[in-house]
Amino acid sequence: MTCPQDSGHRMRPERAAGGDYADRMADTPTGGAAVPPWTAPDAPAPPGGPAPRMTLRRLGWRRFLVLALVVLLIAACAVYMLFVLGSNLGPQALLIGLVAAILPVPVLVSCFLWLDRYEPEPLKYLIFCFAWGAFVSTAASLTVNEFFAARFADWGLPNALTGVLVAPFIEELTKALGPILLLIFRRREWSGITDGLVYCGLSAVGFAMVENILYLGGYGYASGVDEYGPATGARQVIAIFIVRILLFGFAHPLFTSMTGVGLGIAARTADRRVRFLAPLAGLLLAMMLHGTWNLLPSLAQATGQVMIALYGYLGVMVPIFFAMVGLAVWLRGWEGRLTERTLPDYVRAGWLTPPEVASLGSLGRRHAARTWARRVAGDAGLKAMRGYQFSATRLALLRDGMRRGLDRRPADRERTAREERELLDALTAYRSFFVGRDPQAPIGSWDGHRYHLRFPDGSHRPVEAPDEPVVPIPVVLV
Repeated sequence: MTCPQDSGHRMRPERAAGGDYADRMADTPTGGAAVPPWTAPDAPAPPGGPAPRMTLRRLGWRRFLVLALVVLLIAACAVYMLFVLGSNLGPQALLIGLVAAILPVPVLVSCFLWLDRYEPEPLKYLIFCFAWGAFVSTAASLTVNEFFAARFADWGLPNALTGVLVAPFIEELTKALGPILLLIFRRREWSGITDGLVYCGLSAVGFAMVENILYLGGYGYASGVDEYGPATGARQVIAIFIVRILLFGFAHPLFTSMTGVGLGIAARTADRRVRFLAPLAGLLLAMMLHGTWNLLPSLAQATGQVMIALYGYLGVMVPIFFAMVGLAVWLRGWEGRLTERTLPDYVRAGWLTPPEVASLGSLGRRHAARTWARRVAGDAGLKAMRGYQFSATRLALLRDGMRRGLDRRPADRERTAREERELLDALTAYRSFFVGRDPQAPIGSWDGHRYHLRFPDGSHRPVEAPDEPVVPIPVVLV
């Protein structure tokens, strides 16, 4: 069943310039490849049946080899870090440092997952980035930092040079390598700067967790016990916890988020120069911020002027931190606003209705749609609505990528067209769970331009879309 084609006469009365919401839904230019005409999927899921699944790609031997090497690398680095920390701190200090360092992790991880509400990233990639930062980055950074610290000592140079010149370079580079690998091998999973912030942020959280084990367990508890006993060790752990975690726990995620911004920009551009320069600029900025952060206490200690560190933190780092928080919050809503800019192409083609697009524009509307779906179709309807919203967001990102020219190669265009068809078929199948189940909603259909509703007297009449659509009104697509 296909949607009717335009016969040439106007389907709607004349509107003033800058007309209503329905006009914008119906008349938005495509700005890219033509939207396929509406056709029913080959095997739509029946109401109450299993949720549709996207086509799974086979795991080739090359992908399996890369995956195996990455897993082995992370596992080897984890064993190495456990050995180094255990042999240097001792079991008791290691356990105390581990417990104290883990405490802020759920809070920080939740903040990044909160940013990723519209189009949640696959859990395996989130775990990969966290594990990469926690084990691979820390192992490489610890080795390089200790090497240069020994060389500087041999040359009679101050140890502070390691923290100012070496640590920012190697730590930011290694923290970013995990997300960079994802960008290289899984570029289509990146939806923009938000994903860059999430992936790089989780890598930084993993790095900070293991680094805090060293500070809390070694410089805190172990050194305190060696000097004055367990009570002093406990007090030092509390003091370091307050300073490193409660006051400045945002430091590593803040630095690496600069790289995340660059990677996110590179993921959504077709310009090769931007793809190279944006991540490089973000990485250099991350190194500069990290080096400045480490330089401030060194200057304060060398000059005896504590206010240098205070002014630097309050005048430089804190404003940058709040600026990044503001950017992250704004980007969080970008994917919701993106659906309202790109999905009208599919409204005109008859795949979606204006209220369905409107219901995707904010998290509040999405929650209302899920509540409605559960009321009319139970848990199956709730699950289907979640899948519908995720697929619609993926479709909006895919359409945005077409407009940006991300699929210039024939193979990319073919893959984009295939993914677009899969997403459209999935949307149609998900809709079957809740369409026509609400006794309070009118029975009708949408032809891409207006509704055809059945009234209580049994008559069927065309009805123009309202200026501000009621959310949601799922109807049959014809």
